[in-house]
Amino acid sequence: MKSLKWVQVNSWRLSRHYLSHRLPSEGLVQSVNGIMGVQAQVMSAAEMAIGTRVDGITAQDVQSALWRDHSLIKTWAMRAALHLIPAKELPLYVAARKLTDIRNWPFYFNYFGIDQSTLEQYLAIGPTILSDQPMKREEFASAVSEQLKSPELRDLLLTKGWGTPLKPLAWLGELCFGPSQGQNVTFVRPSAWIGEWQPLEPYAALQEILRRYLYAFGPATVEDFVLWWGARIAHTRKLFKSLEDELELVDVEGWPAYALQTAIESMQDLELKGTVNLLPLFDAYTMGIGRGQEIEPLISQALQKRVYRPQGWISAVVLVDGYIRGIWEFQNQHTQATINVALFEPVTSLTRDRIAAEAESLAKFLNTKIMIEYKSEESNL
Repeated sequence: MKSLKWVQVNSWRLSRHYLSHRLPSEGLVQSVNGIMGVQAQVMSAAEMAIGTRVDGITAQDVQSALWRDHSLIKTWAMRAALHLIPAKELPLYVAARKLTDIRNWPFYFNYFGIDQSTLEQYLAIGPTILSDQPMKREEFASAVSEQLKSPELRDLLLTKGWGTPLKPLAWLGELCFGPSQGQNVTFVRPSAWIGEWQPLEPYAALQEILRRYLYAFGPATVEDFVLWWGARIAHTRKLFKSLEDELELVDVEGWPAYALQTAIESMQDLELKGTVNLLPLFDAYTMGIGRGQEIEPLISQALQKRVYRPQGWISAVVLVDGYIRGIWEFQNQHTQATINVALFEPVTSLTRDRIAAEAESLAKFLNTKIMIEYKSEESNL
């Protein structure tokens, strides 16, 4: 078994996430692809996640990629959570999800009075209602209800705030988000925006998702992938087994995990120092590195609850050479913004200078002035 040090693993992950060296402005879509999507429940945080990886862009450039160029797609993906993913990669995610959709949709809809026949009709006619023209949620629900003569389905589509009854269509690749109209979300049919595509073989697609995950987040365990993707443990063990000729079990200072064989030598050659990052809420890096005892070297278990909070809330973190050294909050005022930083331990003046540099980059991305305020270690941000 080959051995790795945490400094090597951190250096690898930082480089794969474009956190040790940012991409040029033309790498906006590449940044999203390389980190396997950007979680987008909080759209401003998703924009910041891209901005911290790409030089010379603004939040408006992310909006343009979504709503003007359609090079990014906003849809439900990993963990049934909202994500931004490259439009050209949507067929890959759609195919892979077919094998790992752990929801019992007939049971879910039946609970709200929608029988299986009506569900099947809904999945069939939903895509025909959507087009390249953004449609408000209420408009979509009313159109579905009118065709199926099902007021119960209309009520369900409108009342579930997390959009759960829309997810089956999204996972089939038949629905994604359009630009919001005021306070109203809208939806379009992806193929009308990015063109028709040839379906991919589902298992091969899922294997490719695992390869890309390990390239961005590895080394990792079966349990890490289950947590990141949202799948059953037994199925995921078989998935890892199917790629055993490409994977190798490595020892990271006593922690056994899988890495791509082709990546191990590059990991061993990396030992970066002096990298400081301000990662926003729900950042892909923080989401994908695991939980519990296995990441104790990166953040103590006692402090993990400050980052991995209830209801799936993931704090914005201060990352120092890949180690989580604090959390921060962003407060936007009329003429400037404030970053409130709570460090878990004392840091050097050089680290504080680099935190300031990160804040300056964020200010350029958001086109605003930013002040930094440090809280005590006991602060409960």
